[in-house]
Amino acid sequence: MGGFGSNGGTTGDHVEFEGKITWYVILSAIIAATGGLMFGYDIGISGGVTEMDDFLKKFFHQVYVKKHEAKESNYCKYDNQGLQLFTSSLYLAAIVASFVASNVSKKYGRKLTMQVASIFFLVGVVLDAAAMNLPMLIVGRIFLGFGVGFANQAVPLFLSEIAPTRIRGALNILFQLLVTIGIFFANIVNYSTSHRHPWGWRLSLGLAGVPASILFFGSLLIPETPTSLIERQQQRKGLQVLKKIRGTDNVQAEFNEIVHASEMARQVKHPFRNLMKRNNRPQLVIGILMQIFQQFTGINAIMFYAPVLFQTMGFKNNASLLSAVITGIVNVLSTVVSVVLVDKVGRKALLLQACVQMLISQSIIGGIMGFKLHDSNSLAGGWAIAVVVLVCLFVSSFAWSWGPLGWLIPSETFPLETRTAGFAFAVSSNMLFTFLIAQAFLSMMCGMRADIFFFFAAWIIVMGLFVLFLLPETKGVPIDMMTEKVWKRHWYWKRFMDDDNDECELSKVEKGTYDITFQT
Repeated sequence: MGGFGSNGGTTGDHVEFEGKITWYVILSAIIAATGGLMFGYDIGISGGVTEMDDFLKKFFHQVYVKKHEAKESNYCKYDNQGLQLFTSSLYLAAIVASFVASNVSKKYGRKLTMQVASIFFLVGVVLDAAAMNLPMLIVGRIFLGFGVGFANQAVPLFLSEIAPTRIRGALNILFQLLVTIGIFFANIVNYSTSHRHPWGWRLSLGLAGVPASILFFGSLLIPETPTSLIERQQQRKGLQVLKKIRGTDNVQAEFNEIVHASEMARQVKHPFRNLMKRNNRPQLVIGILMQIFQQFTGINAIMFYAPVLFQTMGFKNNASLLSAVITGIVNVLSTVVSVVLVDKVGRKALLLQACVQMLISQSIIGGIMGFKLHDSNSLAGGWAIAVVVLVCLFVSSFAWSWGPLGWLIPSETFPLETRTAGFAFAVSSNMLFTFLIAQAFLSMMCGMRADIFFFFAAWIIVMGLFVLFLLPETKGVPIDMMTEKVWKRHWYWKRFMDDDNDECELSKVEKGTYDITFQT
């Protein structure tokens, strides 16, 4: 699977550098993407654990009583701020961690940042699995949040920077694929441990240490990205790693491009301040909105609380957990669809198709629950199965679109000089709105009843319009050429590109071929 030529080739306006798709890159990407496995396992495990009676009796006795009180409304059994804080505290910690992780990633590299993430996560796992009281449980969640914040900052950047341009989308989506696999395994674990009394929930929480351990030990074996090495002025090592991951010595054109981008980045002394400049506004707006919209699809409301949601519909304990396992399988398989299609059909086509499918499924779910599920009854068998099918349709469309592309697009669109800072804003935005949804969903479901599905459906309409008119296509564009090939050619965002500023910067670093001579 070779490249084009020593100076790079073009396909239309898109540039392709020479290089093979090597097993070294694939294995490095899979190891790094276990950061997503860690994140996904936590998403899946928290929803299942909060439905287990042993867990509720120990930490949230009031919820346990409400759950088994026949007169309590179907929609309000789990409405408890403390229970929601158990889930959402992780994301509050991750907001803070993402900005710290941005500086660590820039100064010390993507690889070290992933190692720090795994250590934080392992500390949180130990505290949660051994928790004797609610404060200990919440402190453990905060450490898990630090781990998630560091991992979500470093892993997508690592994947985008090591990937050959023509499969960058597919490799980056490995992160989201591992997220979905983590959710799926968590649902299976919850289904198994729910029968083990009274310690099953401890096993569920403790097994989160497995993906964290894989990330820690695996990250010792993978390389740092050439971009990060060159950015930190380790050009010789950066060139060596670039040759290794591309499977060829003929990497001068790509090396030149990275050196140029790193020299430009070095002129920027305050990346967060520079991020606020007009010519960085398109990437910042797109990066933040992709994260906000990802959460307002309603996906995490479903994935966090799938067992709770299915119990609300009248499913018994085992049936609700089993239904969550089914949606987990759909989530994994549909993410594979995105891996296959994202670099062929492009980002926009997947997002727009998904908006239509999500809108239809959310609206019908809301209609069924609004007409058929009242405060004290259960959905009849046929209607309950229909809701599960519709949830699967919703999850599948999200899994090949807004799930993986919400991480891919921000990781590939920022220029190097603001990449870690810009992605920190994207990650923190994701964590902030994940926190808000996690903290508010059970209360919203109690107050809004079935209308909560129409609330999310309305957001999906806004998202579709955003993609149609404001999101540029980035398929096949080298990561360090986005400004020239994407932003300066977009009908709306091109007005933010300051050519005078570009010329000033280019006068400092003249673009061309860099002949790097290393002294031995």
